[in-house]
Amino acid sequence: MEKKVYSIDFAGRELTVEVGRLAQLANGSALIRYGDTAIISAATMSESPREGIDFFPLSVDYEEKLYSVGKIPGGFIKREGRPTEKAVLTSRNIDRPMRPLFPKDLRNDVTVVNTVLSVEQDNSPEIAAMVGASVAVSISNIPFNGPIGGVILGLVDGQVVLNPTQAQREASAMYVTLVGTADKIMMIEAGADEVPEDVMLDAIVKGHQEIKKIVALINQIVAEVGKPKIQYNSSAVPEALFADVKAFAYDEMRSAVLAVEKQDRDDAILKLTAAVQERLAEKYPEAPVAPAVVKEAVYNLEKKVVREYLMKEQKRVDGRALEDIRPLSAEVGLLPRVHGSALFSRGQTQVLTALTIAPMSEVQRLDGVDLEETKRYMHHYNFPSYSVGEARPSRGPGRREIGHGALAERALEPVIPDDVTFPYAIRLVSEVLMSNGSTSQGSVCASTLALMDGGVPIKAPVAGISAGLIVDDEDPEKYITFMDIQGIEDFFGDMDFKVAGTKAGITAIQMDIKVPGLSYDIIKDAFALTRKGRVKIIDEVILATLPKHRDQVSEYAPKILTTSIDPEKIRDVIGTGGKVINRIIAETGVKIDVEEDGKVYVATTDLEAGMRAIRIIEGIVKNPSPGDVFDGKVTRLMTFGAFVEFLPGKEGLVHISKLAAKRVNKVEDVTAVGEAMKVKVVEIDKQGRINLAKVLDE
Repeated sequence: MEKKVYSIDFAGRELTVEVGRLAQLANGSALIRYGDTAIISAATMSESPREGIDFFPLSVDYEEKLYSVGKIPGGFIKREGRPTEKAVLTSRNIDRPMRPLFPKDLRNDVTVVNTVLSVEQDNSPEIAAMVGASVAVSISNIPFNGPIGGVILGLVDGQVVLNPTQAQREASAMYVTLVGTADKIMMIEAGADEVPEDVMLDAIVKGHQEIKKIVALINQIVAEVGKPKIQYNSSAVPEALFADVKAFAYDEMRSAVLAVEKQDRDDAILKLTAAVQERLAEKYPEAPVAPAVVKEAVYNLEKKVVREYLMKEQKRVDGRALEDIRPLSAEVGLLPRVHGSALFSRGQTQVLTALTIAPMSEVQRLDGVDLEETKRYMHHYNFPSYSVGEARPSRGPGRREIGHGALAERALEPVIPDDVTFPYAIRLVSEVLMSNGSTSQGSVCASTLALMDGGVPIKAPVAGISAGLIVDDEDPEKYITFMDIQGIEDFFGDMDFKVAGTKAGITAIQMDIKVPGLSYDIIKDAFALTRKGRVKIIDEVILATLPKHRDQVSEYAPKILTTSIDPEKIRDVIGTGGKVINRIIAETGVKIDVEEDGKVYVATTDLEAGMRAIRIIEGIVKNPSPGDVFDGKVTRLMTFGAFVEFLPGKEGLVHISKLAAKRVNKVEDVTAVGEAMKVKVVEIDKQGRINLAKVLDE
């Protein structure tokens, strides 16, 4: 293909798309330049479908290369290893809006790889990759109902900012990744500082106008260089077979899905699947239907029954009305030795969160392509197989777990106190014990209570809940939204719209959809529903369980004492080779962290030892004055007196005449090396030598 270059003004800066020169063996590829940010995106598809699967095998990767910011990877290996958390989240953000636009019955493997080649911090590589992925797939021969475009939304001084620069991001009250087609919104991934729903919706509308420009550019590129889409082998269940399954099993399926308990429903559907398999074997003895096809046909029937019941009867399969929330409960302090804990339950969804607070030296160190080097507050989410009654070995967190942990982290970050108010590193771990939908939002609620139980002075309680959607299969303009989706509604519905926040506004959004986009009206309805739900949870569950955070941290948590010193005197506190600070640690048993700006953090479970360490540090950096009193230790004996170290690294002389109230003939008669001695500064001579006197008991 001949090289072609296309350009557009994108949020006030030039974005360039180059096709036809690089990665020509891929089905489709593009080089995206946004300022000095450069991304290459390539899309490929296998020649034949993968056998024995009942899903579309799409893989989207976002690969950060540290040469893009002039860094050599840390560690011994010195090459990029497993993707960073941000890279995983960016891969998810590209995957989620694209996936609904591929044919549902496609079983060929499709991979989309986005490689970060160069990064200018003011121009988002994530958005450049979003555009690149859309271009690569759209111009390829891979079936796709795009294109999509994406934009970052900021809010600075009350004004919406598109693709904010680094300085604007630091001042912004929100960071929203918005993706859409020309007509609909495909994805919202947001972190916000209690932004009201109407402000968020206004930003979404403005961002979509910019997205339409990107989509128009990609459509132009497709018209000029796009390949014809291939014909593929559909994996859809044959219509005649589905008609047979529906005629035989519709009534039984309706009875099964209306079971209140998830386990009862699952058991009934397993029995029904076996009955359908037997019935089809009788009807087609010479051409047996594969078990995988039977399973998918039963799945499709279950989906049809659930959607029809919701749409036509405006009721949930568990009997709830559309705006009802499942039974709620919470308790705190379950785990006696951890620093804070809480259990939150919503129906058959149950999440246990544990809090750990630690000295600031235990913040997470980051090694990525952006400017963030440390992270003080961390949230991790675990989803073991037993939570859904399955038997699978644990293999560490996958993309879903990382994504849900990041969502809860964003939800709570705006209410976490700063390190001056609360000088701790903070880690929350949410363990999903039972799952029947919306565990990520359950982890938000459990985490709020765990923070409060641990004495973390959060600014306001945060709760999260999700809204669902069913679009009428016969009339796409007709839809219903409903609150607090459970697993079956997540599987067969069209949307999982998660919103977390305080009473004042939104702190986080994550949107998963299975339809080709949402209208502004649907988003507005989802905002209204989730606000109603989270206020109810805050008032009736969180504050009813724990009206305010505890006044003190756990007895098992370290106590952090702080002081500030002149940065020029840090070397005096550290000492040569760490000699001074290590002595303080050995003598007091505390942990000491000294920051470059002069902040000193002392961590200890013994408050008195911590106070002693603070006094020693402050004494080291203080210039002693006549009259000051110190607890010292004799280090050397001379004929004329004893040298006493009254602060680490600081000595003074107690003259023989100042060692006792009576005359002393020999220094050895009244003291010895290593003896503790309380001394007072008597004089500091012109050479800076310090003369001391023993403080005598009265």
